[in-house]
Formats: sequence, C-alpha cells, structure tokens
Amino acid sequence: MMLMHIGACGYCIAQSSPDSLIAMSSKLQSKYLDAVSAKSAKASQEIDKQTEKYLAKLEKQENKIKRKLAKIDTLAANRIFANTKQQYQDLENKIKNKSENLLHKGGQYLPWLDSASTSLKFLETKNPVTGAITANQAKLTGALSKVKELENQFKQAASIKDFIRQRKEYLKQQLQNYNLGSELKNYNQTAYYYSQQINEYRQALNEPDKAEKKVLELLNKVPAFQDFMRKNSILSSLFAVPGADPNAQGPNLAGLQTRASVQGLIQNQLAAGGPNAQAMLQQNIDEAQGMLNQLKNKMQQMGTSSGSDLDMPEYKPNTQKTKSFLKRLEYGTNIQSAKSNYYFPTTTDIALSVGYKLSDKNIIGIGASYKMGWGKDISHINFSSQGIGLRSFIDMKLKGSFYASGGFEYNYQQPFGSIEQIKYLNAWQQSGLIGISKIVSLKTKYFKKTKLQLLWDVLSYQQVPRTQPVKFRVGYSF
Repeated sequence: MMLMHIGACGYCIAQSSPDSLIAMSSKLQSKYLDAVSAKSAKASQEIDKQTEKYLAKLEKQENKIKRKLAKIDTLAANRIFANTKQQYQDLENKIKNKSENLLHKGGQYLPWLDSASTSLKFLETKNPVTGAITANQAKLTGALSKVKELENQFKQAASIKDFIRQRKEYLKQQLQNYNLGSELKNYNQTAYYYSQQINEYRQALNEPDKAEKKVLELLNKVPAFQDFMRKNSILSSLFAVPGADPNAQGPNLAGLQTRASVQGLIQNQLAAGGPNAQAMLQQNIDEAQGMLNQLKNKMQQMGTSSGSDLDMPEYKPNTQKTKSFLKRLEYGTNIQSAKSNYYFPTTTDIALSVGYKLSDKNIIGIGASYKMGWGKDISHINFSSQGIGLRSFIDMKLKGSFYASGGFEYNYQQPFGSIEQIKYLNAWQQSGLIGISKIVSLKTKYFKKTKLQLLWDVLSYQQVPRTQPVKFRVGYSF
C-alpha cells in the first residue's frame, strides 16, 4: 500500500488502491504534458513569427539606406549592398528548413526549459511516481519534441542576433563617411527591439500555470526526482553539483576556476593576511557588491533587463514595444465625491478603467462610471442611481511621478431606473478635462499605484444645470 501526500496540489491519497492512485496520477500527468506542449508550441510559433517580421523589416531598411546612398554615391551603394538580398534570403531559407547550421552553439541558461526537459525525461523512467505514464506515452513523446523544438528556436534566435550584430557593425564601418545617421539609427532600433522581443518570450516562460506548479511541487518532494535532477539537469552540467554525472556533456568551461579552487585560494590569502584579513575581505566584498548594484541600476535606467544583451542602445528604448497587447493593459478604478446642492444630493462616482501603455511615459484608455446618490445629509440618507458616464483619458509623464492628464467624457446626470431612460445621447452632458496627476506608490499586493488627480472641466460652464468645474479624484491602478 502506498502513502502519498501532495501539499499544494490539493490531492491527498492515503491508503488508496493502486488503480485509484494510477488514475489520479495519469490525469495530473496528462494536464502537465498538455500544458508543457501548448506553452512550448506557442512560444516557438511566436519566435518564428517575430523573427520573420523583424528580418523583413531590417532588409527593407537596408534597401532604403541603399537607395539614399545611391543618390550620393552609386558605386558605393552597389558595392556595400551587393549581396544583401542573397544574405537575407539564405537566412530565411535556413529558418524555414530548420537548418542545424543555424543553431547557436552556446546560449543563455533557461530555467523553465531545464525544468521542463528534465521532468519529462524523468517521467519516461519507470518508478512508483510515474507508473501510469504509459497511458500518456504519446503525449509525453510530443511534449519532449516540442520542448526540444523550442530550445532550438532560442538557439536559432541567438544565431540570428549574431547575424544582425555583424550587419550593424558592417554598415557602421561602411557608411561612416556618409550622412546617413538617422537611417542607421532606425536600423539599430529594429535590431535592438528584436533582441528585446526574444527576451520577453524567455521571461514569459517563467510564469508556470496551475498544472505545472502542481506536478513540479509533487516531483520536488520525491527523492528519486531530486537525484535525477542532480544527475541530468542542464544546471548540473554547468557546475559541479554534488551527485551530478561527471561524464555529462555540458558547455565548454575550460579555463574557469572551480569552486574548490576559489575556496582554497581564499583560505590561503586569509592565512597569510593576519588577524585583520577576514574584516578586509568582507569590506572588499561589500564594495564589490555595491559597485555591481550601481551597474545594475544604470543598466535598468538605460532600458535593459535581466538576461538581455549588453548591446546598449544610443537612445531611451520603449520597453512596452515588445510586450504583448494584454501585458500593455493597465486596469484601474477611481472615486470622486460631490456635496449636495440645490439640484443634486451627495453623490459618489465609482469608475472602472482600462488603459493601454503607448510607452513607458504615455497611456491612453477608456472607462465607465456609476454615480451613487446618498441623500441630502446624514439625517436624510437615500440610496439612488444618480447618473452614469463614459470616459476616455490620456496621461503623459511630466517629471518624476507627475503626469499631465486630459480626457473627454459623456455623463448622464439625472436619476434613472432603467436603460430606456439613458439610451439617448442628447440627454447626456459633455465634459472636457485637463489637469495634473500624481502617482503615489504603495507597498500593497493589489493597489500598488495610487493616483491623485486634480482636473478642470472646461465644458462645465455650458452645462445646464451647471456642474462643479474642479474635480478631485483618487484612483488605483493594478
């Protein structure tokens, strides 16, 4: 009889029959294999799509540079761009044919690929944990194939980045005596954004879904899997992890110092340095760490991210450009209250909005609001529907956490009880808003950004009855 407990997975199997255990394991394995296959296939397709898109754009930009140079020096244009079309055509053919010659020999370590590949290989082995894998053998074979294909896609992308980098250097050298700075800048921007696009896909892989989390949490509690990881993972081939296969073929690390040799060197230096050697070593380590942090901050300010190439752009890049549509959306809510007057009771506008980030500094969006009526005062509380609104807005960063804000709104400013009462736009009032916003960062899980807005409604003076021209709103983005 087998006793198994899976904490975070939500399954607890105690004194179960072999059949029930196998059925449960088979279902979970099937979900995991489907998740890995789908994730790998989607990433591979996106990399293929973006690679073709960026290469076509780069070739088009080179042709534009050639045409402009031909007006200055025809012979130079023909010489410099003599085989441009052929080079791009050969590269595109290799991509379509999945040529082995295009696979980069090195590359960055990808944690998700390592975990996925090693866990799938573990599922191939015969052990009590994976006894039901025969029911999913076809899915397992397919998942392994897709993970391998994705790994090759990243290697291919690395080779393409090498090709683009060589073209950049070639064009820079050949065109340095001609006034084509803006054209070269556009070419360099496209090259940079291709590299960032690949980094986006690499980072997106590290967001596991529920099935992945469940299976990996289960496997990480199994000693057999832990031993298998130590012996077969890519990470174990990069470093001398205890228990790793000494014959495993990892990347060529000749010339690098081993951990043991570094520790031995430190011990010898400390012994020769006297009683103050330990304190001096710690001080040097702290200084080195501080310098590394400063360098990291500078890189982030220049638009680079962890794992990106050290190919610094000559401009401030737009980090939103390579993100997917959904990741460029920002959701928010805001609240605005108004005191009662002759026409209106005390009201509170509750609004929801969705914004699209054009860049790191500019965002546009739409929203809707509902006006809740509370009555005249604390002695006369009366809940009512006092209006509804449709909104559009734009925020442009000025400096620091301050933004210039504007918007156009349609507001129905009358009590209503049904949709029939509000469907005619001629009964709605228009508002044109301009003002300033300040973002206050909060250390909370959901409402990380609080937005304080002071807005002036330039159309309020035309409204009958007239509404308050100055609006103060408090909003939250998440």
